[in-house]
Amino acid sequence: MKIGVYAQPSSPGGLDWVREIERSGADSVWVAEYWAHDGLTPLAAAAAVTDRIRLGTAIVQLGTRSPAMLAMSAMSLQELSGGRFVLGIGTSGPQVMEGWHGVRFDRPVTRTRETIEIIRTVCSGERLTHDGTLYTLPLLESQGRAIRSAARTPVHVPIHIASLGPANLRLTGELADGWIGNSFFVDHAETFLEPLADAEQAASRPGAVERTVNVGLEFTDGDEASMEAAWRRHADGFAFTFGAMGSEGTNFYNNAFGRQGFGDAVAEVARLWRDGDRAGAASAVPLAIGREQNLIGDDVEIRRRIEQYAAAGVELLRVGVPGDSLDERAEALGRLVDIAGRA
Repeated sequence: MKIGVYAQPSSPGGLDWVREIERSGADSVWVAEYWAHDGLTPLAAAAAVTDRIRLGTAIVQLGTRSPAMLAMSAMSLQELSGGRFVLGIGTSGPQVMEGWHGVRFDRPVTRTRETIEIIRTVCSGERLTHDGTLYTLPLLESQGRAIRSAARTPVHVPIHIASLGPANLRLTGELADGWIGNSFFVDHAETFLEPLADAEQAASRPGAVERTVNVGLEFTDGDEASMEAAWRRHADGFAFTFGAMGSEGTNFYNNAFGRQGFGDAVAEVARLWRDGDRAGAASAVPLAIGREQNLIGDDVEIRRRIEQYAAAGVELLRVGVPGDSLDERAEALGRLVDIAGRA
């Protein structure tokens, strides 16, 4: 099992943590983009202080940049990193896109497909023309013309898609180099992996998509009481996901959890959150969510959980490593990498 680690290179001490991630033997560093720092600029700094580790976005939000601009940034990072960059993309949701960026959230699967097509045209060195539903290049009845990138091409930029719904999962299987999975339960792996694999097969590219899944991490004693307390702490944190990471009518995380049997529970958490009862919302999150969305326990238990992910078809775990200091995080990460290497 490969281990990827979330980092914030733009934060104080962030680059020290990136260096430590590389020293640990982990596979990759992942940087998020939401409404704080962007997801691309920090990776340029990370590229300058590393030599081996892959550098990925999880994710940059589609619609915030033109597809050609995103291609230009991706090619820059691929050049700066010596070929170690992975472009993780996703459509976010209406609450962020329309509230923060002022961009209409519409036709997310179409936007993802056309963005990928344009990026690959730019990176190939071909003249950029595109006749799509959302993007027409050059613009019709304009002074624009088809331009070929002046950068050194062709260049390969692996593209990973953050997809939760069936249509976007099928698109991932058809076109992407990797899947940025979230809200994933091993016991319901088929919810995500079956449409992805079916699309791979239909596109004559079985096994082409790297399967990656997001998990939290906490080392505890192996006894049930300490693990249960940790499950509860991690479950509480999902109240924000269910209540605030989307509008009342559109929350893709809630939909994904609903398809795996948690629909009623998630709806109740969201209702309590909207009513202002944050403590009630946290306590209403089922304990099973804290248990199954994270790696929690001693070395034996965490190895067992990693083996479950591997048996389900997951190839890389993207991990948020806890710790109040660099030394604490480094110790936890080294321990995890060692366990994963033996799993």
